[in-house]
Amino acid sequence: MNRNLAMAAFGGAVAGAIAVTQLGAPLAAQQSAGRSIYEQLDLFGDVFERVRGAYVEEVDEEKLIESAINGMLASLDPHSSYLAPKGFEDMRVQTKGEFGGLGIEVTMEEGLVKVVSPMDDTPAAKAGVMAGDLITHIDDEPVMGLTLGEAVERMRGLVGTDIKLTVARRDAEGPLDLTLTRAVIKIKAVRARAEGDVAVLRVTTFNEQTFDNLKAGIEAVQAELGGADKVKGYVVDLRNNPGGLLNQAIAVSDAFLDKGEIVSTRGRDARDSERHNARAGDLTDGKPIVVLINEGSASASEIVAGALQDHRRAIVVGAKSFGKGSVQTIMPLSGKGALRLTTARYYTPSGRSIQALGIEPDILVEQRALSAEADKPARPGRSEADLRGSLENVLTDEEREQWKAERARHEATAKLRTEDLQLAYALDLLTGLSVYGQAQ
Repeated sequence: MNRNLAMAAFGGAVAGAIAVTQLGAPLAAQQSAGRSIYEQLDLFGDVFERVRGAYVEEVDEEKLIESAINGMLASLDPHSSYLAPKGFEDMRVQTKGEFGGLGIEVTMEEGLVKVVSPMDDTPAAKAGVMAGDLITHIDDEPVMGLTLGEAVERMRGLVGTDIKLTVARRDAEGPLDLTLTRAVIKIKAVRARAEGDVAVLRVTTFNEQTFDNLKAGIEAVQAELGGADKVKGYVVDLRNNPGGLLNQAIAVSDAFLDKGEIVSTRGRDARDSERHNARAGDLTDGKPIVVLINEGSASASEIVAGALQDHRRAIVVGAKSFGKGSVQTIMPLSGKGALRLTTARYYTPSGRSIQALGIEPDILVEQRALSAEADKPARPGRSEADLRGSLENVLTDEEREQWKAERARHEATAKLRTEDLQLAYALDLLTGLSVYGQAQ
């Protein structure tokens, strides 16, 4: 018995020794890491004092610290940044849907300002700014060396004043100089219209108004066409939509889904993961949907496209999206500024992270402009009706009206192909889905 006790005691002593050893090493490492951090902070303070006291010109201490903070955040990723009090206030105004500026969503790439997308009916869109453009100069001053916040600040200004942007564009022979006039940007988040018996829902941004605008737009088109049952299908146009509020992307996705996961977000700590699910109720009564995307569709737009694609609720048409699969949290700071920090990645219902990959469309349709002449057949086609003495088809009034309506729809679609090939393709696809559904 004593021997057994001795063995147990020995075992306990050994286990205790191991436990102390395992706990001791991390504790020492933590203390060492803590000393290292304080040493680095002392180094920062030393550099700051030397710059303040010995730089060739007097420095603005507040601006110096702000630049240091921006440099630290810029080293993380392109979307983390410090918002000075004015910038924080501007951001809050923008999410409400009205602000002053050019109407352009931008990010940083290799020291230059890259256009994510121009917003509809804004100075940027009217001047011909395109998604993917790299802004190299602002009023002939180089952008290289500026932070994103500084570049954005230079593009802001008094309403009615002009600004010159020099952009580098893929496939262009050289730099392009564009002159824009600053304006008050009033963004209507959703514009709805009927194209024949199809509802086209153009979603330009995800701000506080987006879901309400979408619901009202769907109801308006349904009423225009004589009821929800008269609508053949819906086109959700997310092209050049730079994103916005996560909760609005979830609400818009939920508008077309009855059940299932919409999106999940996962941070560094697994306990911070969140899943967002759809609730019962589909504003379109299960009618076919086509989602349009392109390289200017980012963030919240990709959440919507990815959710509807994964649930096979919509066919995604267009070009690969931008590929911003991260979530930024706005953290108010002392001094009325804020920290915009990347805190999570988001995942589509199937578990896809689209970070840097984008949403691939189900059907690739690259946008291109066609001239009216190029879209015409080489020579007029001949039909039975052109033959001398062909039999006349006697139609009833109802049949004649139906034939005229069908003819007008085809002519409108042919015209649309010269203006917006991707949208014309979406309308054709919805017509095919509608015919197929009726045959089932």
